Amino acid sequence: MPKRLLKIDLVDRFSPYLPEPAAQVLIGFVCATLAVLARGVVDIVFPYAGPFALTFPFVLFATLFGRWGAGIGVMCFSALYAWYFVLPVVNSFTFEDPRDGPRVVVNVLSGFLIVALAEYFRRFVRKVLLDRDAIAEERRLLLEELDHRVKNNFTMVSSMVRMELRSAPEAAHPSLRIIQGRVESIARAHETLYRGDRVIGEVAMQPYLSNLCTSLNAAYFHGKDTISVEASDASLPRDKAVSIGLVVNELCINAAKHAFPERSDGRVHVKLFTTDAAMIVSVWDDGVGMNDAAVREGSLGQGLITAFSQQAGGTLERVDVDTGTKFQLVLPTGEVP
Repeated sequence: MPKRLLKIDLVDRFSPYLPEPAAQVLIGFVCATLAVLARGVVDIVFPYAGPFALTFPFVLFATLFGRWGAGIGVMCFSALYAWYFVLPVVNSFTFEDPRDGPRVVVNVLSGFLIVALAEYFRRFVRKVLLDRDAIAEERRLLLEELDHRVKNNFTMVSSMVRMELRSAPEAAHPSLRIIQGRVESIARAHETLYRGDRVIGEVAMQPYLSNLCTSLNAAYFHGKDTISVEASDASLPRDKAVSIGLVVNELCINAAKHAFPERSDGRVHVKLFTTDAAMIVSVWDDGVGMNDAAVREGSLGQGLITAFSQQAGGTLERVDVDTGTKFQLVLPTGEVP
C-alpha cells in the first residue's frame, strides 16, 4: 500500500468542520450507506446472497481511514439494516428461523474483531510512518547544518584568498582571483542546497547560476551586468551542480580575459535548458572569438574545463557561431536525474 495512502485520515480532514466523534459517525454512516447500495446491486445478480458478506470490506475501509469509531458505526448500521430489511421476517426485528439470532451475533462479533485488528494495524503503520518522517527530518536538519558549515568554511577560505590579494604581488592577482572564483562557485552550491521544496542534497540551478554569475560580474566586469543567465527550473545533485558551476566559472573567466580586449561593452550569456535527449548548459560571448590553435594550445585551460565536464557526466562542445565564442556542456538524459 503506497505511503501516501496509508497516511490518509479522513477524521483529520473533517477536523476543521466537525468534532472527532461526529466525523467518525459521519464516515461510518456514509460507508454503511455504500455497503447497503452495493448489496442492492449484488442482489440483482445474486439474490439471497449472505446478508453480511459486503459489510466487512466497508468495515475495514472505514476503520483504516476513519478510525475505529467509523468501523463500529458501519458494523452497527449494517447489522441493523440486515436484521430489519433482509432477514426473514422482513421489515421486522423478529427472526423466522431461530438460528438467525446467533448468526447475527457471530457476524457482528466478527465485524468488531475486524475493527480491532484494522485499528491496531492503522495505529502501528501510522506510528512507523511518523517515526520514519521524524528520522528523515532529523537527518535533513543534520545535513543542512553540515552543508551550512561547509559553506562557511569555503567562505572563510575565499576571505583568506581575498586578504592575500591585498598583499600579494600584482603578478599573482589573476591566479588568486581564479582560485577565489572556484572556491565561491562551490560555496554557492552549498548555499542553494535547501532553498524551496527541493530534494535533500539537490541544488536549484537557476538561483545557483544567477548568484555565481553575479559574483563573476563583480569580480571581472566591475559590477556591470555583462553576464546574463537564462536557466530552466531544474535541480541537480550537489556534486553534479558543483561541476557544472566550475565549468561555467572557467568559461566566463576566459571570456573576461580574452573575449573583449578592446571594448568594455561585451556580453556573456549563460543558458541552461533541457531537451528530450539531454540537459544543455551553454556559455556564449560576443567577443573577438578564438581560433582552433588557441583551443589546441590550451590557452583557455581546456584540460581543466574538460575535467570538470567529465565530473558532471557530460561532454563539452565548441559551437560555431558568427560572432564570439560559444561552448556548450551536454549532459545526456541518462546522466540527469
